[in-house]
Amino acid sequence: MERESMEFDIVIVGAGPAGLAAACRLMQIAASTEKPMSVCVVEKGSEVGAHIVSGAVFEPKVLNELFPDWKKRQAPLHTQVNLDEIYYLASASSSHSLPAALTPNTMHNHGNYIISVGSLSRWLAEQAEAMGVEIFPGFAASELLYRDDGSVKGILIGDMGMGADGKAKDGHMPGMELHAKYTLLTEGCRGHLGKQVIKQYQLDKGKSPQHYAIGFKEIWTVPDAAHQPGKVVHTAGWPLGQGASGGGFMYHMENNQVLVGLIVDLNYDNPHLSPYDEFQRYKTHPLIAKTLSDGERISYGARAIAKGGLNSLPKMTFRGGMLLGCDAGTLNFAKIKGTHTAMKSGMLAAETLGQALISGVDGGKDLDCFQQQFEKSWLFEELYQSRNFGPALHKFGTLVGGAFNVVDQNWFKGKMPFTLRDSIADHQTLKPAASTQRIDYPKPDGKLSFDKLSSVYLANIYHDEDQPCHLRLSDATIPVAVNLPQFDEPAQRYCPAGVYEIHCVDGQNQLQINAQNCIHCKTCDIKDPSQNITWVTPEGGSGPNYPNM
Repeated sequence: MERESMEFDIVIVGAGPAGLAAACRLMQIAASTEKPMSVCVVEKGSEVGAHIVSGAVFEPKVLNELFPDWKKRQAPLHTQVNLDEIYYLASASSSHSLPAALTPNTMHNHGNYIISVGSLSRWLAEQAEAMGVEIFPGFAASELLYRDDGSVKGILIGDMGMGADGKAKDGHMPGMELHAKYTLLTEGCRGHLGKQVIKQYQLDKGKSPQHYAIGFKEIWTVPDAAHQPGKVVHTAGWPLGQGASGGGFMYHMENNQVLVGLIVDLNYDNPHLSPYDEFQRYKTHPLIAKTLSDGERISYGARAIAKGGLNSLPKMTFRGGMLLGCDAGTLNFAKIKGTHTAMKSGMLAAETLGQALISGVDGGKDLDCFQQQFEKSWLFEELYQSRNFGPALHKFGTLVGGAFNVVDQNWFKGKMPFTLRDSIADHQTLKPAASTQRIDYPKPDGKLSFDKLSSVYLANIYHDEDQPCHLRLSDATIPVAVNLPQFDEPAQRYCPAGVYEIHCVDGQNQLQINAQNCIHCKTCDIKDPSQNITWVTPEGGSGPNYPNM
């Protein structure tokens, strides 16, 4: 098929904090050096921010660097943290407040802001467009394009108007090729192009496997009496335990909104565990319920989180491009924050690229000099100091691992003379279903806890059902022949949107994939014990449409 093409200096895949920070910094460099640059950002969501889910408490130092006048520019940072509480939930009804001295310093949030990362991304997009960046929402980067020498030369925008049978429908529009001297992949956690370049160029050679969690988030409106703007609550313990770890959060924003969520590490070992139902249970704890009980749930979302840190961070440059932000795994797990680190990675990339373009370096080179810039930055220092945080929790559990991290972060400032590692990939941790205990989850009460389908409704999902399925099985027999007898097909439970179901048809078990429910969390791509599921981009504009997650 003959396709149209467009040429740019830089093509950026993903209009999230990393990609937009890179775009803004590139245009600042272009303006200061009077060296014109053409920069394009493509975004698979229907609009900028439509696919973003994050807590989020934001550390503004990176914004001070990118736009020192961000307050004058009316950046959407409105609620500064004024109360920071951490609890250990010992059971379904009890909790213990932890004093600051017994919690890692990295968990403290003085000077930070409670924000919507979706709103921040939209604001960054406005700044970028004002400086000349072209942003194309609703266009999914489906494939990488390569030069004859094997370097990346750009991306292919996926076709629009393809039927589920693989044939063009009426109104079919062939995808366009976007060529660039350099391509930046900033797709977020487990980006499907990022996954490809890591394998293609062996960027993870010598690294620990990447580790992940699934993060849930709901937005509630609550009465004045239950609302404390600026209050941040973090929890550990219940409902997770016995082979599962993670933690919960509750943040009080402006406008009587409360953000509540649970992060479940995807290294859990019981295939009967349902992260979604653990989150529903979490909200019934008295510590959380007292805030939500008279409120109204207005939004729901979930997203995988890359939390392996420095030990799992792949080489971030390859021939013709860079892998940045959560696509690489720059989240600082010790802080439970990834927005400021993603933005900094984008800014460092822009500075490396700007120098290369100004000096006339040919496109397609591996700008491995980026590594030197990275290692001299506060981003590297943060990730180095938190390198033991996740492995300690994985190896020692919540209580002992938490105590280790207090010592590591508070006494040694993250500079212990050794590095802990976790070499077991998350998809390898499940035990056989027959040897593990089934979990009896209570029926949703419709007030604090809800079923999956009513939650999916709040994600404002749109998929044209007559399009190729974007959840691809390498072997269609594995779910029933392997995963079902060994692990009771855990996709039925680890998916937070009811995409995967086992049905008995004429006496035979069959896997049904409800791709139209998918909220693009990527958990199936990560946790499937057979690594048989590959998430690829559906038609541009498909998926959730989050207003301000």
